[in-house]
Amino acid sequence: MAPPKSCSGLGVLGALAVEIFGLGHMAEMMRILLVDDEPTILLGLSYFLRRAGAHVISCLGREEAREAIESEVFDLALLDIRLSGGDSHAGLDLMRLLKQRSPDTHVVIMTAYGTDEIRREAMARGAFHYYDKPINLDHLLGLIRSLPQVSSC
Repeated sequence: MAPPKSCSGLGVLGALAVEIFGLGHMAEMMRILLVDDEPTILLGLSYFLRRAGAHVISCLGREEAREAIESEVFDLALLDIRLSGGDSHAGLDLMRLLKQRSPDTHVVIMTAYGTDEIRREAMARGAFHYYDKPINLDHLLGLIRSLPQVSSC
């Protein structure tokens, strides 16, 4: 196997994970909503998830995410808690909207500003999982593979 190339937002370890897991390891194309206000994280995670076989809708902000939630059904949503131009819990507000529209969608909350209080609040509001950044890509992929599919693509 050729050495992995580093890609924006993933670094060598993330690129290695993409190289190892390759394409097509998800049984069917899982629909994932990815929301983060950091372009590098958004680009890196969306690249990783697409290489693993997912259909990814990437949103840089709250309004873009709301439009996606209102127009599509997702199997999984990866939501950053803090989004630019909003309060410190904007991701939790998006989760509420998403769960109203699609109660079966699994929601994973992620943050670089994690506390035990935020973790408890996210789980109490219905998050399936919670990650402190940086996210362990091996664990994320294992989590995704264990989920039942909600959408009907």
